[in-house]
Amino acid sequence: MNLIGNQHAPATNAAAVRKVQNSEETEPTNINAVNAEKGISNLSSKKYRVTILSNEGYISHNSMGLSARLQKRRSLKKTNSYRVFAALVIFLSCLAATSLSAQDWVKTGTSLGVEKIRLAVPDFKATGSDSQNAALLKTFNDTFWNDLDNSGVVELVSKSFYPLQVPGQPPEVNFLAWNAPPPNAAMLAFGNLAVASGKLTVQGWLYDVKNTQSPQVLGKQYSDAPNDAAARVMAHKFADEIIFRLGGGIPGIAESQIYFVSDRTGHKEIWVMDYDGSNQRQLTHLGSISLSPRISPDGSRLAFSSITKSGWEIMMYSMDLNRTVGFPHMGGTNLSPAWSSDGIKLAFSSSRAGDPAIYVSDASGGNLHRMTTGKGPDVSPVWNRKTNSQIAFTSGRTGLPQIYTMEADGTNQQRMTDQGYAVSPSWTPNGQFLALAWVRKYGPGEPGSRDIYLMDIASKQWVQLTHDGGRNDSPSWSPDGRHIVFESSRSGKEEIWMMLADGTKVQQLTFAGRNTQPNWSWK
Repeated sequence: MNLIGNQHAPATNAAAVRKVQNSEETEPTNINAVNAEKGISNLSSKKYRVTILSNEGYISHNSMGLSARLQKRRSLKKTNSYRVFAALVIFLSCLAATSLSAQDWVKTGTSLGVEKIRLAVPDFKATGSDSQNAALLKTFNDTFWNDLDNSGVVELVSKSFYPLQVPGQPPEVNFLAWNAPPPNAAMLAFGNLAVASGKLTVQGWLYDVKNTQSPQVLGKQYSDAPNDAAARVMAHKFADEIIFRLGGGIPGIAESQIYFVSDRTGHKEIWVMDYDGSNQRQLTHLGSISLSPRISPDGSRLAFSSITKSGWEIMMYSMDLNRTVGFPHMGGTNLSPAWSSDGIKLAFSSSRAGDPAIYVSDASGGNLHRMTTGKGPDVSPVWNRKTNSQIAFTSGRTGLPQIYTMEADGTNQQRMTDQGYAVSPSWTPNGQFLALAWVRKYGPGEPGSRDIYLMDIASKQWVQLTHDGGRNDSPSWSPDGRHIVFESSRSGKEEIWMMLADGTKVQQLTFAGRNTQPNWSWK
């Protein structure tokens, strides 16, 4: 396997973000929030608008003649029109400046500011005449294209612009046919697939077609059993190699997985699927209600909440043994576990001492410490994945649930959201942002709807990501920080959806049953 690195430095190229605002309001109301994770009803919507007012002058009919009065009225109308126009220009300029500011911090912080390179990806060619070639080639080509298209770091050249002759080997590359219009590609990914002697082999290359003297950026060969699953894995691996090199050195997500809750079997069980919605399979078979799956950083254990004979308990599932393993009984109602990024600690909500509070234990459930002592329910903890020094959580201590942060030892508790109904915080891998589900009662955005928002921790500046209706909840970050998976009822029932972290490229991942509370793997 050859790998020659012609590295490409990323550049910033921000795309529009729809709405952004600094939070400065206060929360007035009160609720019965026994479990802020579930059963949240939307608040009533209030409509607001921006109105531009202009002053009108009063003209005395007795002080001037009819002609003079008419001329004066025309002059005033024109003056007032100019004033309204000027005010509108100023307003739109301020709005544009705010939008550009949002573009900057969202694009930079989520690694979507990398300049998108024009990449041509012709279908890989079959070599040999094995009967399995056609089916496996289609699986590989479809998966490979979708992985690159979902990445957020490349602009795929439409296949309608491709020349008739596409390469399967390096000697077949016609540089002028690819680096000039209509393809006008900067990069070309190509290769071949063959089944021979009971083995599937894929060869792939990435070429810088603008550099005709030394074009090879990447060359890989993969071999495995000749089946559909292996073809998908090979496509994922090669796509991730390309994304790593063209996306600023951040690993791709094509081999990551998403854990979620599904009731498609009649009970709420924990399921898992590939990041793109493929290969969905059931993990737990408890015949009860299981919620809040959280995979450990090394992928070996899955913590979740489930109803047992003694009530709501934190459960642990071994991915190596394919079964649940022991975890201590805590007493009370125990919900929403969350791993520290080193896999050493587990935070969760427990009512073992009264109101639900945030506790932290070691990974085996020992060395238990209470972190919050405020009145009202504290649930849904999540660690700062970069530092492990902070925990965000949801609290109903002031009435409606709001998002708070605190140090990992429970000190310096700060309220982050200013109003409405805010739940389900999720910390971005770089520690800069929180994604959350928020019902805002007033102000910019769409008051009264449940949407996914992105908040900058330092400034509390936020931007709304979802706008298409339905109940949107439970955001979870991809390992590369460029994508968010979430649940939404926009299709008529709760399903799992994925989008880029700037709110674009939204796509549905699940379709059978009701599917909620997704959790993206750490790698």
